[in-house]
Amino acid sequence: MSAAPWRIVVKAHGGPEVLVAEPFDPGQPGEGEVLVAVEAVGLNYIDTYFRTGLYPADLPLTPGFEGAGRVMAVGPGVADFKPGDRVASGTGKGSYCTHWRVAAAHLVHLPDARASEDAAAMMLKGMTACFLAEDVAALEPGQIALVHAAAGGVGSVLVPWLRAKGVTVIAHSGSPEKAARVSADHSLHGPLDRLADEVRALTGGNGVDIVYDGVGKDSWTASLASLKRRGLMVSYGNASGAVPPISLLELSRGGSLYVTRPTLFDYVASRAELDHTAARLFDRMADGTIRPVIGQRFALKDAAEAHRALESRQTTGATILIP
Repeated sequence: MSAAPWRIVVKAHGGPEVLVAEPFDPGQPGEGEVLVAVEAVGLNYIDTYFRTGLYPADLPLTPGFEGAGRVMAVGPGVADFKPGDRVASGTGKGSYCTHWRVAAAHLVHLPDARASEDAAAMMLKGMTACFLAEDVAALEPGQIALVHAAAGGVGSVLVPWLRAKGVTVIAHSGSPEKAARVSADHSLHGPLDRLADEVRALTGGNGVDIVYDGVGKDSWTASLASLKRRGLMVSYGNASGAVPPISLLELSRGGSLYVTRPTLFDYVASRAELDHTAARLFDRMADGTIRPVIGQRFALKDAAEAHRALESRQTTGATILIP
């Protein structure tokens, strides 16, 4: 690619092949906007949802919510950022590009100690782990959590975060090799149809207090069956497809279960919430609780290849794209 601005664009929903590179003019930042020279982009499963049309969005679209770089210019009304500032985002739209015009409301200042690649690997996934561990439920030491896809982008952050809180973690991964990489109290990798029995065996027949499930359709039944009476099901992703419709009676029969379907965007909706969540993430990174694990690096122009690897569960930790 040339030094001129370019981006990855989706003009029709479909498989990874619909991700194509094209030159573009980002224009000057408008009211409340910032123009960022992108140094690293984070790949997330939510990107595939917009690519396929599972999550609706106007076409053409440039995927991506996660990235880091340096401010080139600011638009009218922007007082918190200036040219030269290092910044990062996990919620700004359209990060698959070399020059990102993004609302200042989605940016945070990047501490000097944090590399752009680490930020791109951690902002969306790390802030997601933060609100899951800290805000969705008031977990206490000694409680037990089941974490699906524990070797993946969010899971690899969520597991150590929960353990630092004193929560006992039962992790589940898609293969023995992935399970071996997970430092949990119990790291499982067996078939999902046996998972609930394994969880019950590990918990004296009681089940877990909370399940964090980013897998979706394939793990839904196992997740509900792994919960203790009045346990909380946190369904935060659809890696295997959308969860099928459920009956409230199913929750009753499972033991008066609770279910929530949270998204990061609702937990960082204000400047104060965004700054607080990012600060907690950076604190956890600074004290060593969270260590960015970049399992794969792809050139941004090879975004289609990166999506294929992600969807075929060939990735571990975070994946970043380099413009």
